[in-house]
Amino acid sequence: MLSIAIAGKPNAGKSTFFKAATLADVQIANYPFTTVDANKGVGYVRVKCPCIELEARCGRCVEGIRYIPVELIDVAGLVPDAHKGRGLGNEFLDNLRQAQAIIHVVDASGGTDIEGNPVGIGDHDPLDDVKFLEHEITMWIAGILKRNWDRLSKKASAEGVKIEDLILNQLRGVGVDELEVKRALHNAKVDLDTPTQWSDDELVTVADWIRRESKPLLIVANKMDIAPEDNIKRLMELDYIVVPTSAEAELALRMASKHELISYLSGDSEFSIKVDGLKPAQKKGLLKIQALLKDFKSTGVQDAINRVVFELLDNITVFPVEDENKFADSNGSVLPDAFLMKRGGTSHDLAYMVHTDIGNGFLYAVDARSKMRLSEKHELEDGDIVKIVAVKR
Repeated sequence: MLSIAIAGKPNAGKSTFFKAATLADVQIANYPFTTVDANKGVGYVRVKCPCIELEARCGRCVEGIRYIPVELIDVAGLVPDAHKGRGLGNEFLDNLRQAQAIIHVVDASGGTDIEGNPVGIGDHDPLDDVKFLEHEITMWIAGILKRNWDRLSKKASAEGVKIEDLILNQLRGVGVDELEVKRALHNAKVDLDTPTQWSDDELVTVADWIRRESKPLLIVANKMDIAPEDNIKRLMELDYIVVPTSAEAELALRMASKHELISYLSGDSEFSIKVDGLKPAQKKGLLKIQALLKDFKSTGVQDAINRVVFELLDNITVFPVEDENKFADSNGSVLPDAFLMKRGGTSHDLAYMVHTDIGNGFLYAVDARSKMRLSEKHELEDGDIVKIVAVKR
């Protein structure tokens, strides 16, 4: 399952975002360090279910909308110098190790300072928060990279060890792969033949590019309903995917839906009230959210998760089946599973995702729609329904 970290300074709304996405029981309060230990929960990406084009329905979607699980990690709030252990910095950075991407929840209203303390709306520049998170993660990676660098780089040079292997060994456990290191070294434009002579600044530059490659960021411009328009505009101009969001509105809608007060699916642009006799405060709150949805089209929470998975991480959705004629498994369940995989993944890659034995015994695959046979190197496309044929071992 994909793991996505939800990060940000205290009081930016990241725990509200996490609860809105997962309905997990987490503490939300208006003071720093509400989140001490990382909360883990299941969020979902929203996709169109192929069963709406079939005669049989899968029973796993809602009105043709399928929700596929991803792991969300609500990490401890971040403060300046977290990479030096300040605040809960060590816990925060340790929790980033397993994440494939980071959703950075930023208080777009500018109503909290760099440490998360309340200030007047617009008094703090949210762009500073973006730079601050970048800096802390880069310096965390640089700190690990620098440990015994002089000795290790000289030893590696003497023994003919490749520079990417040296770096991978240093960053073992940080969640970095060889391709990411190679891309980072290319972009950093450092002399690969003389790593023993790299300055501290060059090591930081390498670390910064490793951060960009291994921990890609999506920015959630939270509190969009109260944020100054210029703040949203300037955030949207950053070289990131930026999603204006109201995590508070999404949480209110999810809770109202859970208690069957409204009809609402996460990511919808509207909702309908299902009951009469709502309390005045409830009705007032829902009417306020209706106006917000009219202006912004959605609360942004579902959009943020979808864009991390499908745009930032470039995944597609594939549906493996055992019976290509009925689009079902051996028990007759229609479209029983939905897998997220990297764009460019092959039918053989999917076989391994289903089970190692199926991957090892792979013979060929079948496109369930066209009934055409697919080779092991055939690149799958988003929404494909595929049968895997394998030798039983």
